[in-house]
Amino acid sequence: MKKGVTQAQQIDAGRRVVDAGMELSEYVMPGLGGRALWREHAVETARALNAINPHFIRLRSLRVPKRVPLHDLVEKGEFELPSDDETAREIKLFLEQLDGITSTVASDHIMNLLEEVEGKLPEDKERMIAVVDRYLGLSEKDRLIYRVGRRGGAFRSVDDLDRHPETYRKIESMILNLQGKDQSELEAYIKGMVDQYI
Repeated sequence: MKKGVTQAQQIDAGRRVVDAGMELSEYVMPGLGGRALWREHAVETARALNAINPHFIRLRSLRVPKRVPLHDLVEKGEFELPSDDETAREIKLFLEQLDGITSTVASDHIMNLLEEVEGKLPEDKERMIAVVDRYLGLSEKDRLIYRVGRRGGAFRSVDDLDRHPETYRKIESMILNLQGKDQSELEAYIKGMVDQYI
């Protein structure tokens, strides 16, 4: 990502801001390790944040529009983008690794699949992990319907699958029409819905 700093430098800078009494938000980009380094990305990001204890940890899931250099690596097959399900697993591992801090986690952007992953550490940690588990525990069909509903702005919570049966049925019908063509077309449609928010 060519951030220009090492993990140690990031930690040092973060600690200096906190120690100076300024409010600090640290942004985390789930998916940035790709499929190859997702586990290392989750664990090492949490390790840095545990050392900083920022006021806020804000999740911004990876999106790769055509205008950024990483897009070229995706096109060449040198960087594999994780799926929504894989990103959810990374977020779960990341949350599990957060320890000994009092930060507030916020998933406050439409690009994030699971808006409900937010709360104060340590008291809300298990509840946030449970949100991810609830999504991952859905059937494949319901995960797909939720993804389309969330990306289209119709759903804000996994509970909306039950709260809005008419919307559920409309999305289900739309997916059936798209699936009749090609699975990649459906994924491209979902990607297009998310990328409009960048």
